[in-house]
Amino acid sequence: MNAEYDAIERLPTGIPGFDHIANGGLPRGRTTLLSGTAGSAKTVFAAQFLAAGVLRGEGVVFVTFEESPDDLRRNMRGFGWDIPAWEAEGRWAFVDASPQPDQELLVMGSYDLGALLARIEHAVRRVNATRISMDSLGAIFARLGDTRLVRDELFRIVSTLKRLGVTGVITAERAHENGEIGRFGVEEFVTDDVVILRNVMEEEKRRRTVEILKFRGTAHQKGGFPFTVIPGRGIVMIPLSAMELKQRSSNLRITSGNAELDRMCGGGFFRDSIILVSGATGTGKTLMSTTFMAAGARRGERALLFAFEESRDQLFRNAEGWGIDFEQMEKDGLLRVVANYPEVTSLEDQLIAMQAEIERFKPQRIAVDSLSALERVSTLRGFREFVIGLTSFIKHQEIVGLYTATTSTLLGGSSITEAHISTITDSIILLRYVELFGEMRRGLTVLKMRGSIHDKEIREFSIDSKGMHIGRPFRNISGILSGQFTHVSPSELERLGAMFRDDETAPSNE
Repeated sequence: MNAEYDAIERLPTGIPGFDHIANGGLPRGRTTLLSGTAGSAKTVFAAQFLAAGVLRGEGVVFVTFEESPDDLRRNMRGFGWDIPAWEAEGRWAFVDASPQPDQELLVMGSYDLGALLARIEHAVRRVNATRISMDSLGAIFARLGDTRLVRDELFRIVSTLKRLGVTGVITAERAHENGEIGRFGVEEFVTDDVVILRNVMEEEKRRRTVEILKFRGTAHQKGGFPFTVIPGRGIVMIPLSAMELKQRSSNLRITSGNAELDRMCGGGFFRDSIILVSGATGTGKTLMSTTFMAAGARRGERALLFAFEESRDQLFRNAEGWGIDFEQMEKDGLLRVVANYPEVTSLEDQLIAMQAEIERFKPQRIAVDSLSALERVSTLRGFREFVIGLTSFIKHQEIVGLYTATTSTLLGGSSITEAHISTITDSIILLRYVELFGEMRRGLTVLKMRGSIHDKEIREFSIDSKGMHIGRPFRNISGILSGQFTHVSPSELERLGAMFRDDETAPSNE
């Protein structure tokens, strides 16, 4: 960033994540146009910007053209903002320009905002305001006769706010998610800065994003960033650019709970790694996560399990069938299970809730069973952003995480989940069904393990009441990972083996 960009001071918005992509907040002393369709959280953004100012000891003014002050006081209380108390303390002032029940809407070519601007100036001086939000211009500009008047009056508003030395947010409606920034086609040309909120329907799912379209004369991050609206908090953004690759790496190994799997992994999992266990239904993914949790409890470590396919009681019953007492682990404070259907909320809300659980419980181990359940309630882009956000958060806490994913076919093959997160995880363990002479067996392989030598064979395993037992490698079958099995005769195995012998051990042709 050069010196010209550095010269423009920023005012923090108090919106988690937004100040990061805005390189510190909104440019101080300027007016920002906040544009979005209905339901994109414009009013929440405008109020949260003011609430952050009050909490910093500043005075603020809210000019409302649509909702009454009483409605705003009541609606904003759900986010933890006690506006009546702030008004009583002289730190928050309303300028009520909302329509009255007996007021007739007039369209007048000579209409101007002189009287309203005088009221705004009086409110700013009364509370010594540094911030102001105006919500929303569309309601008042509908009274003006043409686009020229809209532009002139908007310019007049912006000039007045600049003269008063306040930092302003003005909301405006859009008719569509893509297209003109505002309804009148001139709003973005009058203000210095433009921020767009979107609430797009993708694959029958709503996804909210925020984009800084322009900050005149200063830098900001480009593109759309997901956000959500949380009761008690307001807008919370999830900027992937904030998830820097700065976490430390440890050579310390921890046990998976299975001694043979530890040997296959070169001595166990790294303490701060993310492991993906992928396989068809019934191959043992939940058993692996259960064993992983229990192994931590035996060492006095806290384990947190997020379950999205089975209920808490079902998980406890399954664990008991393998000789693992989840109930006792829970009583000892070493286990917490959070089980719910992924359809209950959006992935953005899910991520925020999971981060909060991790911060409260402070586990040493985390398991997510399964990612595939979360994938079905999101778009592919939203799902990948969720996994990146969760993985980054876990890694910065220096916690080991185990994710499970279900393949779309019983015999394996490609997995959408694997394809989209394989590069994010540190280790991948594949579980597969293997058809062997009319009988179904199970196979396991460590496909990838960053920073460690590992066993590359596909080993047969079985499951009984004592858990998972890993046995010998498959020697006479190929195509296991693709699901296209081919049985290889002993003579063919010998011929293939000869092709890869060292020169010293290969038979001479002389």
